[in-house]
Amino acid sequence: LTQEVLSHANKLIAIGCFCIGTNQVDLTYAASRGICVFNSPFSNSRSVAELVIAEIILLARQLGDRSREMHDGVWNKVSNNCYEIRGKTLGIIGYGHIGTQLGVLAESLGMHVIWYDILPLMPIGMSTAVESLDEVLAEADFVSCHVPETPETKKMIGARELALMKPGSYLINASRGTVVDIDALAVSLKSGHLAGAAVDVYPKEPLANGPGFESPLRNCPNTLLTPHIGGSTEEAQRMIGIEVATAATKFVNTGASINAVNFAECDLRAIPSTDRTTVRIVNVHQNVPGVLRQINNILADYNVNKQISDSKGDVAYFMADVTVEDSKDINTIYEHVTAIGENIITRVLF
Repeated sequence: LTQEVLSHANKLIAIGCFCIGTNQVDLTYAASRGICVFNSPFSNSRSVAELVIAEIILLARQLGDRSREMHDGVWNKVSNNCYEIRGKTLGIIGYGHIGTQLGVLAESLGMHVIWYDILPLMPIGMSTAVESLDEVLAEADFVSCHVPETPETKKMIGARELALMKPGSYLINASRGTVVDIDALAVSLKSGHLAGAAVDVYPKEPLANGPGFESPLRNCPNTLLTPHIGGSTEEAQRMIGIEVATAATKFVNTGASINAVNFAECDLRAIPSTDRTTVRIVNVHQNVPGVLRQINNILADYNVNKQISDSKGDVAYFMADVTVEDSKDINTIYEHVTAIGENIITRVLF
C-alpha cells in the first residue's frame, strides 16, 4: 500500500495488517491521511517459537540434508557432527514476545539460554541476559534472531558478526529479511565456519506462490529455507484475525488507537449506552502549535466530559467526549473543527 495507492483511498480510515510486519504499508503517508494502521504483534509468537525449536533440532541432526538425500534415492546414515540439543547454549537476539517464549521452550528441552536486547528486561525462567550482541555470538551454539526491521537492525548480522560466532555453530533468522546479510551467510556456510542455518525471511520475497525463488543460500550445506511461514499455523491465523479485527473495529466504533503502529495510542472509557447526549469528537491533525487551542475554543461553549491528545511524529490525535443538548450543535462542532487549516480528518461518534 504505497503513497500512490493510498492517495486514492478517500474514505479509508483504518488498515489491518494480518501479521507483525508493516513494511508493506507507507506508514508515514497513511498517518498524514488520517489512516490508522494496526498489526498483530502477539498472536503468532508461539507458532514462530515452535518453528525455531523444530529448526534447532533439524539442524543439530542434519535432517534437512538427510531428507533431501533420501528423496534423491541416496542412503547416507551418518552420526558425525550430529548432536543432541540438551546442554547446548541458545543465544536469542531480541527478547520480546517470541524471544521469551522461545527461551522457555528451549529450557524445557535442556538448553542453556542467553539473550541480548537493547531494553532492560526481566529474564524468564533460568535464562541470562548478556551485555552485548558480540557476547551472544561468541558464546552460543545456536543463535536465533527476533528483532524488528529498523535502520539499526539492517544487516546487523554481517561478515564480522558471523566470524564472531563459534566454529560449528548455527544461525536462525525468523525475524526480518534485512537483518542478516545472506551473501555473507552463504560464504560462512560454504566455508564450513557455520555448521548450518535456518532462514524463513528474505530481503526480497516473491509476491505469490510458485517457482522463481532465487537466493545465494540455495544448496548451501545443512541449510533450511522456508517461505516466511513462521506464523503460518491455523491457530496463529485465527488469533491474528481476531486481534487485528478487534483493534480495527474498536477504532472505527470508539476511536481507540491502542496498538496502532503509526498513530499515538489514545483511548477513553466508553460512553454509557444510556447516555443520549454525549458525542465523541475524534480528530487527526498536523502536529503543529496552536491546533489544540483552536479545537478547545470551539468546544468551550459545551461541557467536555473528558479528552485526551497525543502525537506521533508529524501527526497528532485528539479525542473528546462532549455533552450536546441540541443535535444541531453536532454539525456546528463538526464543521468548525474540520475548517481548521491543520485538520486531516474529523469524525463524530455516538
